[in-house]
Amino acid sequence: MTSDVTPATHSNEPHGAGIAGRLNWLRAGVLGANDGIVSVAAIVVGVAGATSAVAPILTAGVAGLVGGAISMALGEYVSVSSQRDSQHALIAKERRELAEMPEQELAELSALYEAKGLSADTAVTVARELTAHDALSAHLEAELGINEEDVVSPWQAAGASALAFVIGAVLPMVAILLPPAQLRVPVTFVAVLAALALTGIISARIGGSHWLRPTLRVVIGGAIALAATFLIGTLLGTSGMV
Repeated sequence: MTSDVTPATHSNEPHGAGIAGRLNWLRAGVLGANDGIVSVAAIVVGVAGATSAVAPILTAGVAGLVGGAISMALGEYVSVSSQRDSQHALIAKERRELAEMPEQELAELSALYEAKGLSADTAVTVARELTAHDALSAHLEAELGINEEDVVSPWQAAGASALAFVIGAVLPMVAILLPPAQLRVPVTFVAVLAALALTGIISARIGGSHWLRPTLRVVIGGAIALAATFLIGTLLGTSGMV
């Protein structure tokens, strides 16, 4: 007799394989957009505080956009590459141990499940059945919390981060350049803080947390950055140093 019962799933709980990889590029994208918005906005607002000329504002903004995108991509690539190399080394070590000492590895897996609360007999049964199905995956998950399909991609993270930075950086560039001179800074402030609120909400949704606290953090941080650079630019402009 077969059962018609299917495993229950919840729409807000990720159960599929490869979820870490998808969350990785989403995280990199949101952080890249946030950094692009804040850093380029701070640059152009600071320059706008010192001068109303379009050329210096545009030059500083483009330089910040290009340099920031490259920096974000390089930073993500180096960081994620190190993480990937560590994961690959652990996977290779586990594969080697399974080939050289299968009985000891089976005993280790049984002990792990017993430590989680299973009886000794059940732990042995589970370990044997999982080993027969996919020994490497069973050991990676139980011992190291790793899934081979979840090994992160440095190129994916770097590309998502750089592209998102550029997309985020375009907003303050447009906001500072299109309005009349007397409205440039106020419009940029409003546009940037609204965009930061959006990235805060998206980041919270990705992480599965409530949106209010992370959104307030990113908006307040962005407001402080803009106010500080505008004040510095204004002081330098009025002092005649620039």
